[in-house]
Amino acid sequence: MTGSRTNSAAGPPPAFGTDLHLELRGPGLRAGLTDALREAVRTGRLAPGSRLPASRSLGADLGVSRHTVVEAYAELVAEGWLTAQQGSGTRVATRVEPHRPAPGAPRTRPDEPRSRYGLLTGAPDLATFPRTQWLTAARRALTAAPHEAFGYGDARGRVELRTALADYLARARGVYAEPEQIVICSGFHHGLALMAQALRVRRVRGVAVEAYGLDLYRDLLANAGLHTPPLYVDDHGARIEDLTQLREVGAVLMTPAHQYPTGVALRPDRRTAAVEWARATDGLILEDDYDGEFRYDRQPVGALQGLDPERVVYFGSVSKSLAPGVRLGWMVLPEELIPEIVAAKGHGDYMTSALEQLTLAEFIASGAYDRHVRSMRLRYRRRRDQLVEVLRQRAPGIRVTGMAAGLQTVLDLPRGTESSVVQDAARLGLAIRGLAQFRYEVADCGWRLPERDALVVNYAAPSDSAWAGALDALCRVLP
Repeated sequence: MTGSRTNSAAGPPPAFGTDLHLELRGPGLRAGLTDALREAVRTGRLAPGSRLPASRSLGADLGVSRHTVVEAYAELVAEGWLTAQQGSGTRVATRVEPHRPAPGAPRTRPDEPRSRYGLLTGAPDLATFPRTQWLTAARRALTAAPHEAFGYGDARGRVELRTALADYLARARGVYAEPEQIVICSGFHHGLALMAQALRVRRVRGVAVEAYGLDLYRDLLANAGLHTPPLYVDDHGARIEDLTQLREVGAVLMTPAHQYPTGVALRPDRRTAAVEWARATDGLILEDDYDGEFRYDRQPVGALQGLDPERVVYFGSVSKSLAPGVRLGWMVLPEELIPEIVAAKGHGDYMTSALEQLTLAEFIASGAYDRHVRSMRLRYRRRRDQLVEVLRQRAPGIRVTGMAAGLQTVLDLPRGTESSVVQDAARLGLAIRGLAQFRYEVADCGWRLPERDALVVNYAAPSDSAWAGALDALCRVLP
């Protein structure tokens, strides 16, 4: 429906001081009028301060009732588009215009990735996310969900997911867990942040961290007021005997099943020594089971938590087995820590999405999670074997290590070449990190890591269509 009020060429301007050319669209007259007026103000056809027609006059012009115009005006007044005062009618409100850059001024935009290929650590092959099976699980979970699932619920997380995880972790990772000991979080980062709060409440001063690892987690701990002395890492994992030399350390953050990023497993005697240290000092081991479900050439290495569930906090997530975007992880806690973590969670991110939790619970209980992990284990092993074979043919001098498990491997380079190789890769559109980015030392730690030039290669991340190109680009930049 179209309505208009225009000036006669010879006559005076309308009494209300402005012309309206409004097009009413949509099934509702009031909604159409409201949208048309809002658009006229937004585009500047109705200037700030302009007086609008009386409701009776505009209604007659448009062929709508006066009541329709009154309601439209009232809605726009409530939204701030118009103002209405007794005796002065309805006018267009004065609005602060957003700052616009001068013509020709450069517009700033977030940095956009320019890499054609990505071998960066931290993600699986996102193209293989099991969309169909996940959707099936979501439908089943939503159909069966009780009404109370849509409320705030338990800060520990949905009991359905905690029950499914307790069973899965026991048989797949050797974790001892009752559903009451599990707290659901939004991934490892969230869980570690909660743990840092709990440690500060306990007056812990420091958390030892492995000398190779992500600075993201060191920074998280430091920002919580904890100092983070490094723990030496060699070919057998973290050197546990050095823990006794560290002062004011009440916990240690470790990746014992598959050290990140070097890929070595913590030697059995060191696993035992770590638990003995925790018992003797009343300390805690924070176990990040990073990609622990993917192993290829060795017997499964169970979680450290099984050796002493009261001294080890176990962290897991689906960020590598499914996708980081699912944003679901879990903590298996010693009994005495449960109230403190629940309290910390209640003061911040109270709970993750109940629907996502119920979907994952159904996904695990139906066996779909196990099937997906087995399928990806075979897929990633083929990728790893292809990488090793191509390197054997095109770069036979490159030593490959840390490849018995996980999603990445380490390629040792000649001394002094790491930085130039990473730069050459970037010029070819290949995103990759050198081992130096994961190295962590401090001046007073009493030791230095051996000089080691290497690349950390995530062979899981590229899609099938990008894999061959990524391999070729990698081989072209290797010395």
